[in-house]
Amino acid sequence: MPKRTGAPTQRKGSYSAPALDKAFLIIELLANNPQGLLASEMAAALGRSLGELFRIVVVMEKAGYLQKCDLTDRYTATYKFLDVAYRATPARKLVVTAQPEMQALAAAVGQSCHLVVAKAGEGLVIAREENPGTRGFALRVGATIDLIDSCSGHVLLAFASPERADRLLERAAAPRGAPFDADALSARLAQVRTDGQCRRQSPITRGVTDLSCPVFGFDGELLAALTVPYLEVLDGSQVATVEQAQQTLGQTAERISLALGWRPADRMPTA
Repeated sequence: MPKRTGAPTQRKGSYSAPALDKAFLIIELLANNPQGLLASEMAAALGRSLGELFRIVVVMEKAGYLQKCDLTDRYTATYKFLDVAYRATPARKLVVTAQPEMQALAAAVGQSCHLVVAKAGEGLVIAREENPGTRGFALRVGATIDLIDSCSGHVLLAFASPERADRLLERAAAPRGAPFDADALSARLAQVRTDGQCRRQSPITRGVTDLSCPVFGFDGELLAALTVPYLEVLDGSQVATVEQAQQTLGQTAERISLALGWRPADRMPTA
């Protein structure tokens, strides 16, 4: 049974829409429990009666935002949320523009790639292209990325405006159980800005070198990080070396940026 600690709580404000507020709380709760929850578990976590919550869950299921597992009776959020987000935000144009270039990138370097945007204190994978070969390493769409420790996160922090970077870093640091070395991170981000890209060994997966480049839009606005988790195989049968993959990645990110309205004369403010 999920604990109530850290569970979403009732919002306070001048206007009240109880049913809608409960729906938002359910969404946030399921976002933190991707394995799914029983209706009774959601009620307990949110401090609500099963009756008042169940009616809302049924409506959300009928609308296609939740799905119920026939074997476990657990509810999970569906990809309809992601679809609506694509169509309602600039992410749709970003993905539509980037997808053909990502397909060409994956084929050219023989590696998967993914596109990451900043969401509150995390990075969110909004598109991916798998390696067309027999081996590869890829992240799923909807996966969240640690901004402080990841290559994608370092690109998003390094090339955001100083004010936005500070807000992202504050939110990213809040849920961490241990402090991080702020001075080391600052030096790392400065180096990423100087290099125009990020390259580092994956902190999670052995044998993977993460490569990431910024994608810009109109007036030099940072939109996303385009990342290749470069998987080195033991037989040396890679289509491209890590250096070649890094160069091709940079060229791809630049073409996507140009298609989104960026011009080389545009410069983002740096910290």
